[in-house]
Amino acid sequence: MKRNERSMTNKVVPVSLTFMMAASVLSACSGGAPASTTGTGTAADSGPPTEISIFTEFSTPEPPAADNPVTKEFEKRTNTKLTITWASPNAWEEKQNVMLASGDMPDLMKIKDMKQTQAITMIKQGAFWDLTPYLKDYKNLSAYPQEIMDSVKVNGKQYILPSVRPLHGSSFFNIRQDWLDNVGLKMPHTMDEFYAALKAFVDKDPDKNGKADTYGYNGKNWEKVIDIFNKSNGKWKLQDGKLVDTDLEQGTREGLIYLNKMYKDKILPEDFVAMKTTDFENMAKAGKVGVQVDTTEGVFRATEGAQKLDPKADFVAMTYLESAAGKMVPTGTGFAGLYVIPKKVPEAKMKKILALMDYGASEEGFELACYGLKDIHFTVVDGFKTATEQAVKDSVSQSSFGKIFERFDPYLWAYRVGMPKATFERNKKIIDERGNYGVPDVSIGLMSDIDLKMGPDFKKKMDDMKVKVIMGKEPIESWDAMVKMYKADANYMKMIDEFNKSYQDRKNSK
Repeated sequence: MKRNERSMTNKVVPVSLTFMMAASVLSACSGGAPASTTGTGTAADSGPPTEISIFTEFSTPEPPAADNPVTKEFEKRTNTKLTITWASPNAWEEKQNVMLASGDMPDLMKIKDMKQTQAITMIKQGAFWDLTPYLKDYKNLSAYPQEIMDSVKVNGKQYILPSVRPLHGSSFFNIRQDWLDNVGLKMPHTMDEFYAALKAFVDKDPDKNGKADTYGYNGKNWEKVIDIFNKSNGKWKLQDGKLVDTDLEQGTREGLIYLNKMYKDKILPEDFVAMKTTDFENMAKAGKVGVQVDTTEGVFRATEGAQKLDPKADFVAMTYLESAAGKMVPTGTGFAGLYVIPKKVPEAKMKKILALMDYGASEEGFELACYGLKDIHFTVVDGFKTATEQAVKDSVSQSSFGKIFERFDPYLWAYRVGMPKATFERNKKIIDERGNYGVPDVSIGLMSDIDLKMGPDFKKKMDDMKVKVIMGKEPIESWDAMVKMYKADANYMKMIDEFNKSYQDRKNSK
């Protein structure tokens, strides 16, 4: 499926870009005086530029070129020489794993999450800098919410610098409001109502083209359906003060039956398991699906793409969904990737890297990363920053440089350039409302030796069986048998005990 492209007007930004909200809306990108930084990485430093290599990801159609003007401006302002290796969303984890295995790592490396077994093992072995004694010297980095910083500690120390994101407004189900209107349904809240809407998107010609060519849900992050039945944010949830493995709970079984019914009713694409991140998004842009998973603002890419075919197209972020377990929406982790600095980097250079990141977390640096250069990459119209053609050509975006440099902002996921103000205001209300139903991932930062050694194998076997049950290749009884097997597995049960000990240790240390 080809990526939809959108021509630029003087008010609308192409669907490929992700940007932050404007200066008049949030102070995070105010055009005023930049926040002061400390450390040793400012442009005022004397001496030759510090050479810094970076590995990160990008979500723009193309990564920024080596001679990108934003890169050059960061180098000028911070007295650095940056060599950035960009990985696409589809290749990020694979490239990261190759680098970790080889030991051939850049000066600053972005890993995907706290479940990267190899990275966490290497942290515990001392392969990366403990930043705990240094962060206090960097004004903007030390202003990151303590809740987020604590969640990425390993053995109580800050080896990891999170790429900060808000706690609310993260990826959840987004639904075509115009399709709901076309099939005569209201916004669903219960799982029964949700299913009825998805089925109607298949059977009742929601796009009014006279063809049976639409799906209810593209299948991205299908695990979130199971989470709703467990009222959990991932594999673990708290129950009576203890961590419970939801894979062994009834909610997971109910979720698998629900997903299998989706598959049989052709709500899900036949090949949803093999689809990549870009495939899911392109399907939504092409007007072929009524529900997808994305952040509150990220889904606007799909809205813009779908509006090329239908000007009324409108994906709306859902506030919550409710099963017998209760109402819930996942609370974000507070980060989208994690940066580490290998211990082979000299201390003086490590401090320069922290100074660079601290500048990127200042108001001035954040604006440069997200928007680029004023009057070259963006203009300000009605108080909103609007991208220019040059921004598109230079891949200047929250989805490129914003993957490296970030300020914390609670409404980061409410606005992107090109979005109407009414949509932005609607998104802010949704984000505020989600705070009433948010369920956090209680396992972030918890460790288990058994999980580090055997967890990936446990997960692969369970995921494989889940997919087989969903696609009807195995009956639900096969899942029941697997659950029974793991309940009798000494190592698996020890893993649960170790996670609980880690949870209690963290709780007692506060």
